[in-house]
Amino acid sequence: MPQTAAYEQEIRAAAAHLAHAVRPARAGAGVHVGRRRFLTATGAAAALAFATNLPGAGAAYAAEVDARKITENPFTLGVASGDPQPGSVVLWTRLAPRPYEPSGGGMPHARVTVRWEVAYDEHFTRLAGRGRAEAHPEFNHSVHIEPTGLAPDRVYYYRFRAGSWISPVGRTRTAPARSAQLSELKLAAVSCQAYHDGYFTAYRHLAQEDLDVVFHLGDYLYEYPVGAHGGARAYTDRTLPALFNRETVTLEDYRLRYALYKSDPDLQAAHAAHPFIVTWDDHEVENNYASDISEDALPPAEFLIRRAAAYRAYWENQPLRRPQRPDGPDARLYRRLQYGRLAQFDILDTRQYRSDQAYGDGWHTPGPESEDPRRTLTGATQERWLIDGWRQSTARWNVLPQQVTFAERRNATGPGYQVSMDAWDGYPASRERVLAGAEAAGVDNLVVLTGDVHVHYAFDIKRDFTDPRSRTAGVEFVTTSISSGKNGADRPANWETYLAANPHMKFYNGRRGYLTVTLDEATARGDYRTVSAVTTPGAPVRTAASFVTEAGDPGLKPA
Repeated sequence: MPQTAAYEQEIRAAAAHLAHAVRPARAGAGVHVGRRRFLTATGAAAALAFATNLPGAGAAYAAEVDARKITENPFTLGVASGDPQPGSVVLWTRLAPRPYEPSGGGMPHARVTVRWEVAYDEHFTRLAGRGRAEAHPEFNHSVHIEPTGLAPDRVYYYRFRAGSWISPVGRTRTAPARSAQLSELKLAAVSCQAYHDGYFTAYRHLAQEDLDVVFHLGDYLYEYPVGAHGGARAYTDRTLPALFNRETVTLEDYRLRYALYKSDPDLQAAHAAHPFIVTWDDHEVENNYASDISEDALPPAEFLIRRAAAYRAYWENQPLRRPQRPDGPDARLYRRLQYGRLAQFDILDTRQYRSDQAYGDGWHTPGPESEDPRRTLTGATQERWLIDGWRQSTARWNVLPQQVTFAERRNATGPGYQVSMDAWDGYPASRERVLAGAEAAGVDNLVVLTGDVHVHYAFDIKRDFTDPRSRTAGVEFVTTSISSGKNGADRPANWETYLAANPHMKFYNGRRGYLTVTLDEATARGDYRTVSAVTTPGAPVRTAASFVTEAGDPGLKPA
């Protein structure tokens, strides 16, 4: 199952094409001012080519160098797999002998042939496939392999070779056939891994879990500076280069920041153990950005250059398929995956197409601006795609992996309560259209998976949040952060207030950790896993709470 020559030609063509694109606004991008593309097409292409350091059409790809000339281990960033399908899964690695070094991580500005192998066993005595691919400097020597012809719902092992160097072995699993009747599916949800806030201890425990797949719900990295001693990690055995002690803005900045994060051994262990399905939130670019509107009020044309760099580096460093590859400052990250007849996953992007946050962002009392029916969190095109997919779904469970809190979340019990303008509460008309669409499509078993807020929540999704007696339309499992927010607490200061103000909130915990969800024909069970500390390594993991919802009778109950 080698990579085809056509695919290699496509990679080379893309390296040239990506120097050229700020495209016209796509339909349904939001109501604020049509995503205000102020640059002309020619000017935008030139600006992007400069800002992202991509080759022009006359230098579509670099010369080739013999991989045997690589004298240092190029697999310092580990391996990963993702987006499982019944007969395929994406395999990823990136060549970087000196990952903290600018301008290529110690690699020459040249193409390198990488060999890959997929096996039925971890000793590679029985191969299921092998092939070659080129690691291009234009793609920061990242490699995305999409082997085909694999068996559905099966564990495989994979590795890469470059010259005499062999990568760590990764373990992955394909998705079941679409018609398969599964007895059980176990997934994990993770989000928010600020390197400077602590160790990725939760990932070490996640690597030991028996899982089919992991969903990363956003904030894979943070744009904020990381000091010489790793912030809250307080290193005494190493000093990080000064180049990390600045905010990420350029393509080089984002690439280097991914190198820092992906050099973490706990994160590498989790990627090597399980396939990941990823989506982004805000910090992969900039805190709380909305479409082409930056937090710092940059001109949209200038911000789109930064967004193009961030999206580019994201794709280079994640196990994503070709349709998710960015086109300038745009990338279609929302997509649908099926796991037999048991689950349909509709992965959302709630950043790229949203209207600007109402009332200048933050927490505010709902009002005419936030309740404007034209406002959207998903954009009209993605919203239609989601609801149309529900109409065609035959899955037992319709699962919505996405970024920001879906259920209403009031910060006080009285009439003067406020809600977050950055979450679905700031876009109630958008939420209503989604819930009405689910109802019209006959979605009985809706499960929303959420990240972003650095705490564990469990919610019943009410059809009318102003009436606690209204119909429960589904449930929401919100996972806490891997490290963001440092150690946290089991009961944050607002714990009692939130539970009193939100009767549909069934659980609230402020420690770090992750979530596992087990689906079968009868129930969906969420287990909230927490670690006691992240500012020191090696903390144990425990299950803080477990809840179930029954198929056909939505609503969370303690397990």
